[in-house]
Amino acid sequence: MKSNKKRLLSIVLLAAALFLLSSCDEKEKGMLPSGPVAAEVRVMTVMEESLHLSIELPGRTTAFRVAEVRPQVSGIVTRRLFTEGSEVAAGELLYQIDPAIYAAVLASAEAALAKSEAMEYSARLKAGRYRALVKTEAVSEQEQVDAEAAWKQALAEVAAAKAAVQSARINLDYTKVTAPIAGRIGRSMISEGALVTAQQPTALATIQQLDPLFIDVNQSAHEFLALKKRLAQSSGNSKGSVTEVKVILDDSTEYGGTGVLEFSDVAVDQSTGTVTIRAVIANPRQELLPGMFVRARLTAPEPQNVILVPQAAIIRNTRGQSMLMLVDDASRVEARIVETGRNRGNHTVITKGLVAGEQIIVSGLQKIRPGAEVKAVELQPETERQAVDVEQNSAAKVN
Repeated sequence: MKSNKKRLLSIVLLAAALFLLSSCDEKEKGMLPSGPVAAEVRVMTVMEESLHLSIELPGRTTAFRVAEVRPQVSGIVTRRLFTEGSEVAAGELLYQIDPAIYAAVLASAEAALAKSEAMEYSARLKAGRYRALVKTEAVSEQEQVDAEAAWKQALAEVAAAKAAVQSARINLDYTKVTAPIAGRIGRSMISEGALVTAQQPTALATIQQLDPLFIDVNQSAHEFLALKKRLAQSSGNSKGSVTEVKVILDDSTEYGGTGVLEFSDVAVDQSTGTVTIRAVIANPRQELLPGMFVRARLTAPEPQNVILVPQAAIIRNTRGQSMLMLVDDASRVEARIVETGRNRGNHTVITKGLVAGEQIIVSGLQKIRPGAEVKAVELQPETERQAVDVEQNSAAKVN
């Protein structure tokens, strides 16, 4: 009897415990939220900024002027009067060719001129006398005509002799080989005692003017048109003039001088599809030498309103297109394809697809998807850099 009572009591206690557990379960279920929790992300409201747009392009330095020194007469070089690698002035004597033969030719030409002038003098006097005698019929008209013709022939011979003298004097002057331009002269290709010939294909030396200096930049035709359009919009004219060109050296240091854009080639190179853009820059200390590879930074003359976003906020879809995650008015994530421009530090210029006042997600991109509801926390300007650094570090760990 007692055992039956104990069994009944155990059943009652077990039923009560199950009832209590069921009640607690129901209460806990009632306390759980009905939907998913919104992820918290940090957002930034984009604004337009006034910036001088610039672009860096690879280029090569080129001498402002290049002149190859060649002899204009043949002969033996007797002297070299310059130091290789030095600065020479325009008209400075560089080489002396043996002038003896050309001096003799000049003397012979001058003697021939004197002879022609003497014959002209005699013919002129005879023609004058015949003009008077023909009036008295002392000489025939034919004799008078012959005398006039002889005098004119003598005049022509004098003119030819003068030309021969001038030519001989020029050739004698050409024995002194002078610098056609001012600049730095390179090494000499010949030495004293060498035989040179007029108009020979091999230059005796080369002179290059290094101040100012050209910077030649090759740009693809498509990118050149886009650059020209952007610069034209910035400067407010169709020419797209650039007021400033800076040179970046191989060690990433900036050259002290500032140049300007000179011209762009009028044709596209068919083999490479590029256009040559040429800038000129002062080089007073000749720190830049021809043939150096540099980077030219072309800067638009007038500032332009652009939108900058942190690079960490830009992602790419399966097609390789740049995308930004935005927060719409309903606090939901919107994926938008944008077009990007040049980088400026940790930021990138957005050229299309974004307007001022919109909110972009800069932190927490790993835990969101398009259409998801999020809790947006506005990022303060002073903490923007920290958030960008954290996002970049997180992305690096994931990769």
